[in-house]
Amino acid sequence: MHFIVITPSHQRRALLPETVASVRASISAPLDFSFEHFIYQNGPEDGTAAWLAGAAAQPGPALRYWLDTASRRPGYARNQLAHHAPADAWLTPLDDDDLLLQRALYHYGAAIAAHPNRPWLVADFLRVDAQGRYLPGEDYYAWQFDSPVAMLRAIFRAEHFIQGNVCYRKALLDEVGGYDAALPTAEDLDLYVRFLLAGHLPVVCPHYSHLHRFHAQNTSQGIDAAKHHADLKLIFGKYSAQLRELGIQEP
Repeated sequence: MHFIVITPSHQRRALLPETVASVRASISAPLDFSFEHFIYQNGPEDGTAAWLAGAAAQPGPALRYWLDTASRRPGYARNQLAHHAPADAWLTPLDDDDLLLQRALYHYGAAIAAHPNRPWLVADFLRVDAQGRYLPGEDYYAWQFDSPVAMLRAIFRAEHFIQGNVCYRKALLDEVGGYDAALPTAEDLDLYVRFLLAGHLPVVCPHYSHLHRFHAQNTSQGIDAAKHHADLKLIFGKYSAQLRELGIQEP
């Protein structure tokens, strides 16, 4: 079992070192698995490239990175990283300002072993402020659904959403065509809709995957209920024929 944590990064010199350290702190025992961290650094140089060169040379779990001077959308960057992953790898997205919990990969691995034929998993996560302090009442919790259709219905009713709290097979990403690199936001939810349309219901794992940091430079700033509704309408429009055939109503 091999995990690859995939992280698009854009001008996060101040926060990325903690993100990398959180991945390197992962503990696999007593399970037998390996892991790497892939980073796609894009946009104007802010000192991150030099830091990555030093970090990649340090002993410990493998850190590989790619540099792109153009500013790229997250879907594009994740596709580039996934391209370098072997087909049998398990991909775990992690934003460049978030912190992977030390046993997250272990718990994903245990769930994979318990459900060998299920190609993706979802977990809960916790929200913290810019200083890493826990924000009470802001936990994200994954729901258990009876079927992919039931989950799709909840998504397009704006009753449920999914972010980076997932782990999935690289082969599943290839099966559905990767991330939509043209989407400026909600490219992750768009991908998970396609997982569901392909008939794959996620395994709900009873653990927390990561700490999601709230700070002034969050890429999700300004994504309110109206923006989420607009994203849902856009995603629905892409797959409207399949969704309507399943009885899913337009948001």
